[in-house]
Amino acid sequence: NLINITNLGVLTIILFTGHYVPQLAKKIYHYNKTFNKSIINLKGFMVGNGDTDRHYDRLGAVTYWWSHAMISDRSYNSILKHCSFTENTNSNECDYALYYATVVEFGQVNGYSIYSPLCVPKTNQTKFMHGGILVEEEDPCTESYAEIYYNRPDVQRAMHANLTSIPYKWTVCNEILFKYWDWGNSDHSMLPTYKELMAAGLRIWVFSGDTDSVVPVTATRLSISHLNLTVKTRWYPWYSGNQVGGWTEVYEGLTFATVRGAGHEVPVLQPERALILLRSFLAGKELPRSY
Repeated sequence: NLINITNLGVLTIILFTGHYVPQLAKKIYHYNKTFNKSIINLKGFMVGNGDTDRHYDRLGAVTYWWSHAMISDRSYNSILKHCSFTENTNSNECDYALYYATVVEFGQVNGYSIYSPLCVPKTNQTKFMHGGILVEEEDPCTESYAEIYYNRPDVQRAMHANLTSIPYKWTVCNEILFKYWDWGNSDHSMLPTYKELMAAGLRIWVFSGDTDSVVPVTATRLSISHLNLTVKTRWYPWYSGNQVGGWTEVYEGLTFATVRGAGHEVPVLQPERALILLRSFLAGKELPRSY
């Protein structure tokens, strides 16, 4: 209910999802327009590694897999030949090509962060061993710890969560919702929504962690390119400390940025770079060009 959040005064949406955020922003924009005043003072929003356009996201993902040596030339060419990237259902040939690429050729890789080590569970559910050398701020078992923690009855009581005693446990990605929710009614593309909100003057930033193979940077760039935006500031590297934090290009109405070395969950894998990104967005300034 939008009326219940009007007391926030200034609302800036900063969530990492491709559909919910632009659609909520559009809803708020229309709500304000109905009353001919900014009842909810929406300034802008950010979207990170979010679904943007069904066709370009799928095509961009396959391109990412191939360009990062996750799949063979044969699989890449087979997918391009047999998959339309637009239909809700695939041909048998497309399904097989995707199956072989993602199940046989991928291997045991975290698709959301392809260079991160895996969390390998021991026989004791509450203990995990880390596969590979860990970066200081990264723990591949974080989600496993969280799942155990958030399913503890005392934690749920303290958080006033699960008051209805749902018959399944909390998980990071809830397969129950994906199984029973009708996603067929969702918009195939957010590009028309972006166009409308850019015309409304909202500050819009789209960013991509560049090690995510599920909603990869190639997919987002492909989608944005079909907005046919005018470039204000050409592509350049931005900095975090004395290291390149990523790359960015500023368009009329939208800023795009990559975050180097980050997967799908950018703040988890590159917290310092994510903070610089957030501060720049809130300040309405371009990302820093040097250290």
